[in-house]
Amino acid sequence: MSDLITESVWLRPPRPGRGEQPSLGREPIVKAAIALLDAEGLAGLSMRRLGAKLGSGATSLYWYVANKDELLELTLDEVMGEVYLPEVDDTDWRTACTIFATSMRAMLLRHPWVPSLFGVRPNIGPNSMRLSDRAIAVLVKAGFTDMAVAHASSLLMSHALGSAITTNAVNRSTRHAGKTINELFKELEPYLDRIAVDHADYQRWWQASGGSDLDHDALIEEGFGFGLERLLDGLELWLNRPSPDPRTR
Repeated sequence: MSDLITESVWLRPPRPGRGEQPSLGREPIVKAAIALLDAEGLAGLSMRRLGAKLGSGATSLYWYVANKDELLELTLDEVMGEVYLPEVDDTDWRTACTIFATSMRAMLLRHPWVPSLFGVRPNIGPNSMRLSDRAIAVLVKAGFTDMAVAHASSLLMSHALGSAITTNAVNRSTRHAGKTINELFKELEPYLDRIAVDHADYQRWWQASGGSDLDHDALIEEGFGFGLERLLDGLELWLNRPSPDPRTR
């Protein structure tokens, strides 16, 4: 793990570049890499392909980024800059956390490759640190203290991450099949009818709720919002719990 940290791009000064290719530099390289990642995923990114996209050889890119791992750190921090969290005094903490989780999920839906990078290297770039600093300020003002700040932030992040991963998987499946999610559910109905005798509760719920006639795309969004509200309810309940009476300890 020490190597992952000591080799982080954020612990080294930027590579200066040669100055003979004004179209190159970290910023255009990172933006082109993000476009390639959005289109083809992590497997589609290589320094050779990126160089071709920029009209340059892979060798030229190495004057600005040391390797692909360094480039991925830079792309991760760049897209983290798309996540919005209001300033601490702009709104109440529940609204701020709702905006944060919703914005995080939206970013992850735009960039489905991002979840694979979380936890691989330290996420300590300037955009990530600015977001973390603001999240701490919002949660501390709300009354969270010590490690509860980290736990509350992680809970919201995990909800956005889990929802985005599932939604991206559904989107990949529908694109691959060339069908809508409702069309795919329609194709499941004969199977569900066939096994209904062994899963009566599921069948009753499925039919009562509308089954394949529901707007399943809208339900995905509704489910995210429902879960987020319940998480915030739980955090608020915990935050406002009665203080323990020292006389009963």
